[in-house]
Amino acid sequence: MTRSISRRAALAGLGLAAASAGCLGRTENIAGRDPPEQLTLEINATPADADPNGIRIARQLEEHLTAVGIDVRLNTVGQTDLWRKVLINQNFDLYVGQFVETEPFDPDALYGLTHSRFVAESGWQNPFGLTEMAVDDLLERQRRAAGRDRDDAVDALQETVCELQPFSVVAFPDALTAVQESRFDGWTEDRQPLSVTGLLELDDVAADGSGGGGSATNASAGGVETTTDAAAADATGDALRLVTTDDRITENWNPIAAEYRNHGTFTGLLYDPLVRADGDEFFPWLATGWERVDETTLDVTLREARWHDGEPVTASDVAFTYAFLRDTSLGNVETPVPTPRFRGRSSVVEGARARDESTVRLTVADVNETVAARALRVPILPEHVWSERTGAATIAGFEFDFETTEAIVSNNPDPVGSGPLRFVEATAGESVAFERNPDHFLVRSTPEDDADASGETADPRAGVPSRYHGKPAFDRLRIEVLPSDISAVESVAEGLADATVSNLGPESVPRIGRSADARLVSGRSAAFYHVGYNVRRSPLSNPRFRAVIARLIDKTAIVDGAFDGYARAATSPLAASSADVPESVAWADGSDPVHPFFDDGGSLDVAAAREALREIGYRFDGEGRLLSRGR
Repeated sequence: MTRSISRRAALAGLGLAAASAGCLGRTENIAGRDPPEQLTLEINATPADADPNGIRIARQLEEHLTAVGIDVRLNTVGQTDLWRKVLINQNFDLYVGQFVETEPFDPDALYGLTHSRFVAESGWQNPFGLTEMAVDDLLERQRRAAGRDRDDAVDALQETVCELQPFSVVAFPDALTAVQESRFDGWTEDRQPLSVTGLLELDDVAADGSGGGGSATNASAGGVETTTDAAAADATGDALRLVTTDDRITENWNPIAAEYRNHGTFTGLLYDPLVRADGDEFFPWLATGWERVDETTLDVTLREARWHDGEPVTASDVAFTYAFLRDTSLGNVETPVPTPRFRGRSSVVEGARARDESTVRLTVADVNETVAARALRVPILPEHVWSERTGAATIAGFEFDFETTEAIVSNNPDPVGSGPLRFVEATAGESVAFERNPDHFLVRSTPEDDADASGETADPRAGVPSRYHGKPAFDRLRIEVLPSDISAVESVAEGLADATVSNLGPESVPRIGRSADARLVSGRSAAFYHVGYNVRRSPLSNPRFRAVIARLIDKTAIVDGAFDGYARAATSPLAASSADVPESVAWADGSDPVHPFFDDGGSLDVAAAREALREIGYRFDGEGRLLSRGR
């Protein structure tokens, strides 16, 4: 006897998800586990206190999988443990999570996410284990093509990925942020308010127009500062105060650590890339510019900069970074150990060498200009720090069958970057503080004696948009960890914090509205929620089986219930990006055009889902339990 699950009932179940807050490490077994031949799948997700949206997606999928006869284990773990399980150990069936890029991203982001060349690597490089020649060919084609030819390749790529479903896009959420506007201005909906560029574009309400705030620190001759009174600095208008429910930034500052980084906002303020992006446009950052020498060669010129420990940033650091991203052991272990982040971008660079102190020559693949510019958006690392971390290492929780390195497992204490902020202090699980880098090119005025051969004074910020000049507009950034979204919103409403950092659940929105001093900033995020599948394992290795699971996800109900409308259902991972989404994969009329929900008038059509499973060779026992193939 089959039954339908009404959308109303599903929405009610989603509302109960918040009750799972705090149940870290808990495993729920909904269906019986007798007999052993019943097909069992585990869904991994973070609990409601870490991400209220993700657990609600997981609960709906759990209920629908159970309804069609699959034995389901819902495993709720902390965010770090989730990403270690999925991205590092690759020990999972299904997971629910968010993509790492919040700003609209170029289609080449799918190269690292789905190309089979990365199948043996850890991290965000093809965590699903997809090996599909058609996808690889389209990924390579979009890298080489330009104009309409590239658009056609990207269209075909979206159609192929959506058909194969190595992951199921669920929805693009609104980035919900509670802000106080009495001290800083610039919290806008058209830009991510808590992205690197969003934080750098804030203005001090009390500023006199000269850019930036006053100084709460004392500079030493070596370029390193010591805060004179941390408590006083945090209490003044010179400090930007943020609150979050995610404690990872208080424990780890390693920019290449996949399990500790979500969107990389704060490490992005510690480490400079050569280039930053503004929509579809790229502008120089640590580089003053770049020039294509020929089809496979780029020359990049650096602006004058120093590491936070006072050492100069040189072209050798840049060349080291690209070699290091390919192999963090630099040949010190038998098998190369690539970084778990940024490999999709860095893979474009096949070689790098310093021509002089300020010019590095990059050997690049035959790619279009957009892809080449993306390759310049990796964090540049100091060679004198990271070259000491190339030796083999082990750490509890990793299950590699090959060696890893100190660079990957290090928490990177006392991080040394060249970015506009530098590390001050942290208490694990409670708070972290950064301060303004007074030697950064954004805040340096043009020295009168710094003239080129023509006698003209060099501008240390040449090519950087004027809105970033003199930034950041705060001398100190403090991030405090609180136990829940509600307490984070209340902290902003009471004037104890300037903004929230975490993914706020929709239940927080009414509390923001009840405060006269807090405002909701809601902007569309490109960090899509998705269900990821481990295609290395049967039956998830079968794209037809994955297609059936995709059809068990009621995206409309999730958007209405879990997100309370603060999200947009989608099929393509590029739905929030500048690339056009072809009609064949465009969400329309409340339905997924590729793998539509088994919908029976607002209910899950259990009978139709079971019939779809029978059509691909599965069978059920007398009690309606789905049996593993071959048993």
